Amino acid sequence: MNTSAAPTTSAKKTDRLQGVLPVFQTPFHDDQTIDAATLEKHIHTIYDHGADGIVMAMVSETLRLSTEERRELAALACKFGKDRGAVVISVGAESTLTACQLAIHAQEQKADAVMVIPPVATALGEEELAGYYRQIINAIDIPVIVQDASGYVGKPMSITLQANLMKEFGRDRVLFKPEATPIAPKLSQLRDATDGQARIFEGTGGLALVDSYRRGIEGTMPGGEIVWALVALWKALQNKDEDAIYRIWPILTTLVTMQTSLDSFLAIEKYLLVKQGVFKNTVVRGPVGYKMDHETQAEVDRLFEQLQKAVKG
Repeated sequence: MNTSAAPTTSAKKTDRLQGVLPVFQTPFHDDQTIDAATLEKHIHTIYDHGADGIVMAMVSETLRLSTEERRELAALACKFGKDRGAVVISVGAESTLTACQLAIHAQEQKADAVMVIPPVATALGEEELAGYYRQIINAIDIPVIVQDASGYVGKPMSITLQANLMKEFGRDRVLFKPEATPIAPKLSQLRDATDGQARIFEGTGGLALVDSYRRGIEGTMPGGEIVWALVALWKALQNKDEDAIYRIWPILTTLVTMQTSLDSFLAIEKYLLVKQGVFKNTVVRGPVGYKMDHETQAEVDRLFEQLQKAVKG
């Protein structure tokens, strides 16, 4: 996915979009309103652990926020995070108009890029879906990360559609976070369909990170609860430190495989953030499809401890 061509002005704007860019979780007060003070602490903790940026996306509970709350959360993320690294704001919506409005708002808040999932309530044809993305891309000047979130919601997007969007608008305007299964082969297909030009981010919480890294990704967008482990693994990959890679990755993947749905990600991630003293509570907006039981919690605790040991070496 790297190119030997000289960087253009637009390419320089995307220089910060690489490395470890965790998706932050949204902290709530007991009444389920956004806890801005804890969010600020959370974002700074992410950067303190060595992340290159932050992302507001699915595990930020965007689908359970009102439009005004999404604007509020985007503004807070840019306020707390943009001076320390890249900020990416998810703006996908059920209507193209709303998605465009959210994208414009994110650009006004000085976000580095927006990320866009397709509408999840409507099964769209290729032409209609391409039109959705084109309108969002044309509404703003900053990069758009096309997120195939079919690992969680919706149906997979075709490789052809994604590749054509990049070819139409350029590699520095259209980037990708493919999550259709099988992850790694789909990633390679997108890479090859764009002649190695696509800028791709891994989005499995680190589960497919080692394989994806070797296929040429720009970065990873894991959850924000164990950033220290993802940063350590990313550095090990960069340094080709096989001992560190295979010391950290097996435990990390075992922990991630316990998170089999969006709600299980939220439950376990918020539990670990409380465990580390970042969050005050584990409040998730309902209704939820998963609640962690005591035996799962005990296993999460054991794996967390083993992961800490693995990172320390």
